[in-house]
Amino acid sequence: MAKATKKQALGRGLSALLSDTKEDITSIQDKNAEKLVGNILEIELEAIDVNPFQPRTNFNEESLKELAGSIRELGVIQPITVRKLEGNKFQLVSGERRYRASKMIGSTSIPAYVRIANDQEMLEMALVENIQRKDLDPIEVALSYRQLIEEVKLTQEQLSIRVGKNRSTVTNFLRLLKLDPIIQTGIRDGFLSMGHGRALINIHEPEIQLEIYQKIIKDKLSVRQTEQLVKNVKEGKAVEAPPAEKKEIPEYLIEGIKQISAYLGHKVDIKVSGKEKGKIIIPFHSEEDFVRIKKLLE
Repeated sequence: MAKATKKQALGRGLSALLSDTKEDITSIQDKNAEKLVGNILEIELEAIDVNPFQPRTNFNEESLKELAGSIRELGVIQPITVRKLEGNKFQLVSGERRYRASKMIGSTSIPAYVRIANDQEMLEMALVENIQRKDLDPIEVALSYRQLIEEVKLTQEQLSIRVGKNRSTVTNFLRLLKLDPIIQTGIRDGFLSMGHGRALINIHEPEIQLEIYQKIIKDKLSVRQTEQLVKNVKEGKAVEAPPAEKKEIPEYLIEGIKQISAYLGHKVDIKVSGKEKGKIIIPFHSEEDFVRIKKLLE
């Protein structure tokens, strides 16, 4: 309850500040700018416009609901960032998920860090801030890189420094945009990984790209299998899935399974599903056998 009272007081303070300002605050040199710019204030959601430069195009509804639930219980822990527009209006720089989640639960205001920025600075801040997030899909990252290069006029080298990535990493993301749009959508939807996409880039004919893409989905090909398939196609072979990969079982698993099998009196199987993941499969042949094994495991 105290939290809600504090928010209302902050909101009134901001309204009073803006209404008392005869001249609009458009730069840090303007009157009362120091009371607004560089501060965290409670701003009405209706006074905030979304960011037209937002590179994120997918907002997972379930994830937003979870965030909304957290905000309902704890409030907005990390303020959003906005820039001052004319009059009593603001525009999102970063924090659109928090903004959307707050609206979802009926909040009327949100804590926001206020700054002054022109359109180019807004674009760059929004793109760089979003690129740093870990939940962007590879195509969204690639589109953000391209937008920074084209609209902020950065070279790939300058971009790599700005976003803190190796130039080769930037180049690999940008190359994904050469893929057929259907394959790009497949990457965005999680049907195949960036590794699959990087392998497919080496096929220049769109129709063959799509044929291999369909093969990847149908046969659940790994990145390594896809790379081999692409290699085979470039050598003039038909688009056929390579044989399934044989997973090498580490020595510690081989020895461990022998010991478990001896202890249980049954041959125990294992299924390796990752570098250090898997399942132990213990067979039984009757109810009595199951009870015997269960006692051994107690």
